[in-house]
Amino acid sequence: MSRALPKYNKRRVIVIGAAAALALSGAVVVNSALAGESSKSSGSTNAKTLASPGTITCPDVASQLPAIPASAQAEVDRNLALLQTQIAEANKRLVDTVGQGGANFVQNAILGPLEGKRVSTIDRIAISIGRQGTKPQGLDALAPCALDAGGIADTGEDSAAGDEAEATPGAEETAAEGAGEDTGADAAGVGTISCPDVASQLPAIPASAQAEVDRNLALLQTQIDEANTRLQNTVGQGGANFVQNAILGPLADKRVSTIDRIAISIGRKGTKPQGLDALAACALNK
Repeated sequence: MSRALPKYNKRRVIVIGAAAALALSGAVVVNSALAGESSKSSGSTNAKTLASPGTITCPDVASQLPAIPASAQAEVDRNLALLQTQIAEANKRLVDTVGQGGANFVQNAILGPLEGKRVSTIDRIAISIGRQGTKPQGLDALAPCALDAGGIADTGEDSAAGDEAEATPGAEETAAEGAGEDTGADAAGVGTISCPDVASQLPAIPASAQAEVDRNLALLQTQIDEANTRLQNTVGQGGANFVQNAILGPLADKRVSTIDRIAISIGRKGTKPQGLDALAACALNK
């Protein structure tokens, strides 16, 4: 036979039950909040992981070539394969450098150097075809490539502050640039680009090749002048390797192509000079 609980026992049961309910509801709220934070963080991480820096696409060269002489086929195929390798390397670098540099990093450090390499490679293709046939013209127009942006990884919140700091010169640097416009101190501070002299390393030049050699020697000087102008116009841009990646690298690629044309023009009527490519690399003198 059951007995009724005393009144004070009933009150104790009610109080204990209410406390237990409150603790349980608090645990649910905390767990829900934690679950929400975890979900939000996971979603953000996934978004950044899944976001793509995009891909680099370039015009197809093979489809624009004329009939290729049999004697040039192997060299053309080798350079077409090199064009594909260059694109693959540029796409790898695009992924490896996400978040680096400023707004123009991809153009200056990846697309620009890639275009310089493609100009040189495409020119070799045209020259090899022209040895036994009609040299194709206008292929250099196929050298520039573009970024097909597929994500926002390179402009994410985590890297925005770093990008801004790297792309924007500091107050002292800006002041020095302003003073340089009036006093010439800017040009002195930036330095100049110097390259090995090619003309002094050439053998006797056949008379039939003299005009073409002179034209390409003048082009080498023009390339140096343009690189020095760009050096001054881009002060404060990019990171520590900006000058190498965006100026010296593309300049070396252009010089390889121009020096190669000099060697080929001499070799048509004489002995083609060897090892001139070693003169392509330039340096920054502070």
